[in-house]
This record gives sequence, structure tokens and C-alpha cells, in this order.
Amino acid sequence: MGTGKRGLIATAVTVIGAVAVLSAPGTAFAAPSPPPTPTPTASPSTVTNKDIEAVRQQLDALYHDAAVATDAYNAAEEKAEEQSAQIVALAKKIVKGQEKLAKLKARAGAAAAAQYRANGLPDEARLMLSDDPQAFLDGTGRVLQGQRATKALIAELTRTQQDLKQYAADASAQWSKLEAGRKAKAAAKKKVEQQIAAAEKLESQLEKKERERLAELEEQAAHKAQSAWLDSGILAEINAKASEAGKTAADYATTQIGKPYVWGAEGPDSYDCSGLTSQAWAAAGKPIPRTSQEQWKQLKHVDIKDMRPGDLIIYFDDASHVAMYVGEGAIVHAPRPGRTVTLAGAGSMPILGVVRPDA
Repeated sequence: MGTGKRGLIATAVTVIGAVAVLSAPGTAFAAPSPPPTPTPTASPSTVTNKDIEAVRQQLDALYHDAAVATDAYNAAEEKAEEQSAQIVALAKKIVKGQEKLAKLKARAGAAAAAQYRANGLPDEARLMLSDDPQAFLDGTGRVLQGQRATKALIAELTRTQQDLKQYAADASAQWSKLEAGRKAKAAAKKKVEQQIAAAEKLESQLEKKERERLAELEEQAAHKAQSAWLDSGILAEINAKASEAGKTAADYATTQIGKPYVWGAEGPDSYDCSGLTSQAWAAAGKPIPRTSQEQWKQLKHVDIKDMRPGDLIIYFDDASHVAMYVGEGAIVHAPRPGRTVTLAGAGSMPILGVVRPDA
């Protein structure tokens, strides 16, 4: 990791202060001590830690479902762009085909008229009336050549008509797919908005102290997961250096720290999780799939111990979240609605696997 990146990450760690999501005590990005356990007040009406934990788990489920729906929305949008491009390409082919067909028809008409004028009498009669039999025979050869050319012209005209018919059928099929994709996109958008609205409503029902305790429990859960990941000794095995493209991608991701999460966003002012990683690698000159699920499906898988800065860590069994590994046990990611692009511990969420865009 370069000096500039170390400085940027160090600054981010300083900003988040006592937030313990980065690692366990005594290791890289160690917290001086675990976050304090929230203690309920003496008021009989106070919501208990168990209640707040139940809310945290419910929020996690809502935001997870929103992330899955966001991936579906992004996938539908990406497909719509591809299908629109294919329709445009087919339209261009149809226009060129129609122009070619018009020229072929004009040539065929001229050839038919010339052949009609030349073939007013049978060949035997024309030979008998000719003053120059050799010239007649030479002319007959040219007529035969013309007939062969006419047959070739008609064959080309037929092929062009068939091509136009196929282009039109392909365009119609793409329009049907595009319409289906629009419906899928609209359904995904509706689900994202419903899940986020439900989560925001749930959080809004909490009082200030309860929201603070919720944040503490979120930090505790992330700290516990990161500590377990680091206690496995995995960080000692991860020592691969970043490629040049990986450095560029990681630098791009870290410079986005502090920008808000917005579902479906690809920057430059806001991002969702896969919008951040796809744009980071686009900046490195390596376009990758738009969604976390497609990044997991299409990019090369690498073992966690071989992970290097710039690689992408895919989270959860359904590959619904992705982050950029930046070294020393840390990731940069766009977490969820209501949060900003941030530095976190690589093991703070359940890891599905690691992929390498520039393998």
C-alpha cells in the first residue's frame, strides 16, 4: 500500500475514533478496547437491550432485502442498456439493408428491361436476319453473361430481403425483452423503496437514546465478527502486493470515503456497493459487471489468503454485498441507505469469497 493511501486510511481511522469495527485488540487496526455494553436506565418503560437487538436484526433483514432488490434493479438496468444498444445496431442494419435493396431493385429492373429489348425475336430468327453472324454469336455470349449476372443479382436481392426480415424479427424480440426488463426493473425499484421505507419507519420509532444504543449494538456485532476473523490468524497469511491496476482501483475507492450511499448510484457524488467497486475498476481501465452477484459469477475467484489490495470481497450467501479490499485487514465499501462510503473491517460481515478483476 502506498504512503498516500496509508495516510488516507489512517485519517479515516482517526475520524471514526473508538468505533471498533476494524479489528480486535492487538492486531492491525486494533481498537483499544471493545465498545461498552449498553446499560438500560432505571425507567420501567425503557426498551431493553434485547428489544434493541431485535430491532437491529430486523433492520439488517430489511436492508439486506433492499440490497438484493437493488442488485436486481441494477441488473435490469444493465440489460436494458445492452438491449437498447442492440436495437440501435439492428435499426442501422435495417436502414442500410433497405438502401441496398432499393439499389438492387433498380439494377434488376434495368437488367430486365435490357433483356426484354434484346430478346424480342427468337435466337434462330435473329441469326437468319443478321448481316454479321460472328457479331451475333459474340452478342449471344454477352447476353448469356448478362443472364448469369441477372441471376446473381436476383439471388443477392433475395438474400437482402431475407436479412431485412431477420433483422426486423431480431429487433422485435429485443423490444419484447426490453419491455420485460422494464417491468422487472420497476418491480425491483418498488421493492427497494418499500424495504428502505420500512427500515426508516422502524428507526424513526426509536427515541434518541435507543438509536444511540442501536448504533452501539451494530458496532458490537461488527467488532465481534472482525475479531473472530482476525483471531483465526488469517491476516498473517495475507501479504500479496497490489497490482498497478489494483492500486488505482483502491485509491479511487478510498477517495470516495464520506460520500453517501444511494441505491442504484454509480457516482461521482454517491454510490451503492457495486456502483463503487465497478466505478473503481473502470477508473483502473478494467470494466467489470455492474452488480455484486455478477461480479461473483464472472470474475476470477481467489483464496482469501492470496487476497491483495484492489480485490473485491463478496459478502453473504447470496452475494448481495461487495467491498474493495485496501490492505491491512480493511475494506472500503458503501454499506447501506443512511450511511456513507466508509472504511471497515474485512471480516465484519460474513464473507462468501474473494474475486480479482485483473486476474
